[in-house]
Amino acid sequence: MAQPVWTKHDPVEFDSRGDGTVGAFPEKPKPIEVRKLLLSEVLTKVHGAKTKAQKIKILRDEDCSALRQICKWSFDPKIESELPNGTPPYIENEAPEGTEHMLLRTEGDKLYHYIKDADPNLQSTVRERMFIRLLEGLHKDEAELLCAVKDKRIHQVYKGLSTAVVTEAFGWNEDFRLSK
Repeated sequence: MAQPVWTKHDPVEFDSRGDGTVGAFPEKPKPIEVRKLLLSEVLTKVHGAKTKAQKIKILRDEDCSALRQICKWSFDPKIESELPNGTPPYIENEAPEGTEHMLLRTEGDKLYHYIKDADPNLQSTVRERMFIRLLEGLHKDEAELLCAVKDKRIHQVYKGLSTAVVTEAFGWNEDFRLSK
């Protein structure tokens, strides 16, 4: 029988086999992660929370770079959208939740294309088509969320989400930067 090959960096767990001997076994695999909430679901939970402390806890528990980006885009007055106001003409993605959707969580690193002066070489028509393709790939609730973010009206859609809540939840100062 072939012996397992271990490197000195393999995590090892020492375990009794129940027969008085002790063996070294690789660390148990991490459990499979359950589906993460859509960002629209996270903000719906914030909307439903009764206290500021509960809202902050939800945001901290679901913290990810895309959530921070949409909150910053929506609340930071220095960030302006490079897209026209209003809902663009896009076709809602009618696929059931959890199937064949792009996720705002994973598309967050591309949001800079839609911020004023962040990608000056991109033509406005190309930018608008990219945004429409993004909306059409997202679940309809996340597409509606992104349109609200773009127009800085997220606080109207998700009551209880405010500058004070997001700055405290993410440890930002009044300039929406990490306070030290």
